[in-house]
Amino acid sequence: MGLTDDTGLLEVIAAAPQPRTPDETEAFLDPMPISELASMWCALQRVSRRDQAGSVWALKLYFDRLPHRRPQQALDLVLEVLEVEADKPTVMQLNDKFLLSLLHAHGEAVIARIEHEAAHNDRLRWLLGGVHVAPDDPLLSRMAGLADCDAWQADHLAQRTPREPLDCASMSTAALARAWVEQYSKSDRDQDDNLFAIMDFERDLREEDPDGLIDLVLEILKIEANPVLLSLLAAGPLEDVINAATIERIEREARVNERFRDLLGGVWYYRAPDELKARLDALIGESRW
Repeated sequence: MGLTDDTGLLEVIAAAPQPRTPDETEAFLDPMPISELASMWCALQRVSRRDQAGSVWALKLYFDRLPHRRPQQALDLVLEVLEVEADKPTVMQLNDKFLLSLLHAHGEAVIARIEHEAAHNDRLRWLLGGVHVAPDDPLLSRMAGLADCDAWQADHLAQRTPREPLDCASMSTAALARAWVEQYSKSDRDQDDNLFAIMDFERDLREEDPDGLIDLVLEILKIEANPVLLSLLAAGPLEDVINAATIERIEREARVNERFRDLLGGVWYYRAPDELKARLDALIGESRW
């Protein structure tokens, strides 16, 4: 499957009426041939976060639930993707995004079939190499005999290592804002350790330079308007930096910056102290998302 195939499939997905409930999505997708479901799953792995809304988001939720609801169909999908998908980073998403959920929810029900398939399926043994099972889990000994851990770890390291590692501490706020947008826009398939570098730097700013973190939020707002990314910005660095020590700065910015005030509507603060909650209520009013 290639980019052209993905584009056509995702155009169909985006144009389809969005199901109103998960039950409607399941009723539509459950009867599909496993080959079509596998193609759809692969295409979704390459969708940037910016586009994960509407019908695309409904389909992602469907696949998140599939290992819990229909374990044998979920295993069918794993085997189909392993057989037909050539792009290794896409296939790697089967691991913690899909196979691990299946084993945790229905390991005893599927382990015998996995053992049978792995006896003649090198790609399945490779995929199992990335499954982390607790030491006291009864499946551990059975999984250990199947998994090609060395091959998986080599590919995982290659996939996570960025070509140009970010040095966040040396970057200007404007450059860091551009890097934040770039990293958070990527699909899970395309993420690497640069995303974790930014997340770690956000934490450092929150603890050591909260005004610097607010500066970063404001700089991102200057260059980004995508609703999905703004929700990540609100529920992430902005929510994390709001406290009794920063509320005066938050209030000042909200009074002069309408977009910042709107962004506050995506912050959850129900467990905040009463005084802080009252001040945020006064800022946000009816603008909660």
